[in-house]
Amino acid sequence: MEITIALIVTAVTLVLGEITKVTNIPNKYIPIQNILIAIITSIICIVFKVENAEPLNIILSCIFATMSAGGLADIKKVKEE
Repeated sequence: MEITIALIVTAVTLVLGEITKVTNIPNKYIPIQNILIAIITSIICIVFKVENAEPLNIILSCIFATMSAGGLADIKKVKEE
C-alpha cells in the first residue's frame, strides 16, 4: 500500500480541524490554518520521502491540496446558506 500526499494532508487536516473546534478559534483564521497544514504536511512528506517526489513538487502539491479543500468547504457553506 502506498501512502500518498492526499492521505497525509487529510490526516493532518482532520487533527488540526478537531483542535480548532475544541479551542473555538474564529473562522477568520482558517486560511492561516490551511497554510500551517501545508507546511506540516510538506515537512512530513519530504522527511519520509513520500512518492519519491522532488521537494518543490511536494510543497506545491500540499499547498494546492489544502487551499482547494478550504475553497470546497467555503463553496459548501455558501450553497447551504
